[in-house]
Amino acid sequence: MRSSTRFATLLLCIVLLAGCMITSDKDGNLSRVNGSISADAGKTYRALATVNGSISIGENAVAESAETVNGRIVLGANGRVGSLETVNGDIHIHSGAQVAQAVTSVNGDLELASASHVGEKLSNVNGKINLNHAIVDGMVETTSGDITIGQGSVVHGGLHVGKPGITNFNIHSRKPHIVIGPNAVVDGALVFDREVDLLVSSSAKIGTVTGATAKPFDGSAP
Repeated sequence: MRSSTRFATLLLCIVLLAGCMITSDKDGNLSRVNGSISADAGKTYRALATVNGSISIGENAVAESAETVNGRIVLGANGRVGSLETVNGDIHIHSGAQVAQAVTSVNGDLELASASHVGEKLSNVNGKINLNHAIVDGMVETTSGDITIGQGSVVHGGLHVGKPGITNFNIHSRKPHIVIGPNAVVDGALVFDREVDLLVSSSAKIGTVTGATAKPFDGSAP
């Protein structure tokens, strides 16, 4: 009886330990269940994936994708990734980094540094979105987060602020704060399905606005 109990305990420890170990295969996939992942600077990977943990991608590193459920993702300067996705966590894209496809988070801030580039949609539900001299080829989209298209930034796919669901209305009742900064460009339409505060620099260029009234401002910030 005592022997079988020891065996069961040992087996449980092995299972738990396996969940914390990083596994890597010959194709360059790097994954784990519990814990963070670090992709070394300058190296090339395929999929980077974890369930409970953050993902850090070093400078000049290359990966096909990075995905987590509970944790933030950081893409280092001049890194190149196919896509970035998290459910609960922020995403930070450093200077000169490129994401070929979409960048998405459900609950988390999205921040793009100078000269960074996203090839498709940039979206979240809850959390701030901040572009600083960055380029997004697709749409920038949120439900309850603030959006700042900072100085010199360009968004080719327009902006969309969606209407919160009925069950979550009280959670998302605060008006999102939308700022289009000096010399920023939003080529596509700006569509707002809920009430927002929209402030647009006098030097910015934007598309048609639906669902809000733009309030102009001068200077570096409203």
